[in-house]
Amino acid sequence: MSHPHLPSTQAAVTAVRAVAEEFHLEITVTDDIGADQTSRRTSAGAFNALDEDGSLPHEAFIELGVSPYVSVQLYPEGDARITVDGVEFADVPRDAVPGFVRAIHTSLAHVKGRFFPPGQWLIVPVPGGSTYKELVPSVTLTPWLSSRFR
Repeated sequence: MSHPHLPSTQAAVTAVRAVAEEFHLEITVTDDIGADQTSRRTSAGAFNALDEDGSLPHEAFIELGVSPYVSVQLYPEGDARITVDGVEFADVPRDAVPGFVRAIHTSLAHVKGRFFPPGQWLIVPVPGGSTYKELVPSVTLTPWLSSRFR
């Protein structure tokens, strides 16, 4: 099983809205449209809204819920940066974002600790896709992260 293809930032926002509705989460979306508004655009000249190929890039920032606090920065290039209670996952493919958010709000996401090398990792297995793993800074151990230890 693979992720459904999300051809645009707007398609990903719509899919995340559906997940938020499914789990009764409060959602806030901020859209930045145009090369002069998006954070990563270097190919367009100064004060240009379009890229060199004539496309109008769309970037979105999504905030979900309170516990855990989840933010998603969707980039026009087809990837996202997802932050879960202070733990940042960079370069998540856009197609995996709805599954990632769903995994956070089910029992799939968990924290695993080790003595050597010492540390704790937030592990998010996305059904039909990859498993994402990031180090949890010890000062960032929130009540939600603590409740996910295995």
